[in-house]
Amino acid sequence: MDVGPLPDNIVLKCLVERLSKIDCATKGWVLRGYPRSRHQAEALSEAGYAPNRVYFLECPTDTIVERLSLRRSDPVTGQQYHLIYNPPPSLEMKRRLKTHHKDAESAVDEDVLSYDSQVEELMDYYTTSQSVNADQDPHTVFESIESLLTKPLPKQALKATL
Repeated sequence: MDVGPLPDNIVLKCLVERLSKIDCATKGWVLRGYPRSRHQAEALSEAGYAPNRVYFLECPTDTIVERLSLRRSDPVTGQQYHLIYNPPPSLEMKRRLKTHHKDAESAVDEDVLSYDSQVEELMDYYTTSQSVNADQDPHTVFESIESLLTKPLPKQALKATL
């Protein structure tokens, strides 16, 4: 049962509780898909949890739709498949695969529109953010992000986190 998005104050409360744990304080943390708006970004910073690095993955809409709408899962094994990049090994398995409702093409299109309506404000807010070309195979995208993570923080970002 999908009841829609949680109110911002509840999400922020959960995040603050989790990010205040010792492992996050000592090892760092990664958020994917949050914040989704400038308001959420400001609230996260005001709570004392401004990220020291922000990456925006840039990818054409048709590629995003292809990658997400063709994902499937096997209800028997829990294994994840992609009909093009990681197809199931047998026709029997392919027949029993299920699509998550969030992977329906219409849902993906809606998510992309929502993202597109907010991304410019987020990029303006996170002035030291970096864009990554995500229109490549996943391994190459991972390596691009990994190389950015291993570089020292720019001096202006270091000052902002102190």
